[in-house]
Amino acid sequence: MEIDVISFDDQAKNLMVENFDVQSPSHAKPGFIRRLGRRLRRLLSVGFCIFSLVVLLALLTAIPILQLIAFGYLLEVSGRLKNGGQIRNALPQLRQAGSIGMAAAAIFLAALPAQLLTHWESVAQIIDANSSQAKLLRVAAIASSILAMIYLMWAWVRGATLRCYLWPQPKRFFREAWRWRTWRETPDQLWDFTTSLDLPKYFWLGLRGAAGTLIWLSPTIIIIFAFREGETGLAGIVGFVAILCLGFSLLYLPMLQAHFAAENRLSAIFERKRVRQLFRSAPWACLFAMIFSLFVTPIPLYLLKIEATPKEVVWLPCLVFIAFILPAKIGMGLAVRRAERRTPSVSRLGKIARFLARAGIFIVVAIYVVFVYVSQYTSWDGLLTWIQQHAILIPVPFLSGT
Repeated sequence: MEIDVISFDDQAKNLMVENFDVQSPSHAKPGFIRRLGRRLRRLLSVGFCIFSLVVLLALLTAIPILQLIAFGYLLEVSGRLKNGGQIRNALPQLRQAGSIGMAAAAIFLAALPAQLLTHWESVAQIIDANSSQAKLLRVAAIASSILAMIYLMWAWVRGATLRCYLWPQPKRFFREAWRWRTWRETPDQLWDFTTSLDLPKYFWLGLRGAAGTLIWLSPTIIIIFAFREGETGLAGIVGFVAILCLGFSLLYLPMLQAHFAAENRLSAIFERKRVRQLFRSAPWACLFAMIFSLFVTPIPLYLLKIEATPKEVVWLPCLVFIAFILPAKIGMGLAVRRAERRTPSVSRLGKIARFLARAGIFIVVAIYVVFVYVSQYTSWDGLLTWIQQHAILIPVPFLSGT
């Protein structure tokens, strides 16, 4: 009897080992090629989403009033980081931007056959207005447009992923496309997607941020425009006072904007004392962020303000402005986040670091102010360049075009 029990236990153990050996390949770690492919696919996906986001922000920046949405989004980026957010979560609505970009690319590609047929039809009309070829091409163009619209709508109702665009699932289409239940939830899904963009939130944030920033800049703007003709002997002194006012504002505004976006209240943009405390906690981080925000990214953009772009393509320079200013907002948010997590150093070395960093910030602000002053003579909009502070306001190259 004991032999039977022992043999039964051995058989059970052998069966468990066999089952484990059979199941282990499914749980094995993916190979290097597969892992590399996944990372590359993820990298391409994130890159496409960021590109789509920059293009969408550029289009919003080129449209009056809607510019405040783009400005509010940039403030939200730095505010999220200041509140302790991770870099991977610093760009809200990134996935939605990728979906919009993919839909726009799909519409463009799907419309190419219809555009080509329409062009051929117009050529045939020029050669022979009553030819049968022209009529046939017109019918083909209309049919191509209808088929493209059906194809896109079928991809959107299935999830609007890359796989949905590439493979239409014809069997499923003929089985479900004619049923009402397939399309019944589409309006609700479109509404949910639209509300997930949070456009009113960014507009309200951008409106308050622009108002607070203009209040900081109001002394400079009033002085400049009150003595814009330079008819008095005090014009030089007045200009120097305006530059000093602008420089004083720029010492605090970049960090104040991040603080305002994080706190989400207008009074936060005037809390200069809080910003000074943050600077004492991380002086070097604040210095590097100011260099990036007022020197590295905004100054080269003044070259694009010399000659106005035609209004039809005004979003193209806005694309460059957004691509430069967005990293600056990320850098400022990271610097303020670091300052929030540290305590001011009371050692002599800490005091020396604060003194050197403060001197560096003064130099950076002075360089930026000089470029702003010179730009009123080189920019297409002249004195309006004092309002077009793309480093701290809406990243738009000019207010008027050709």
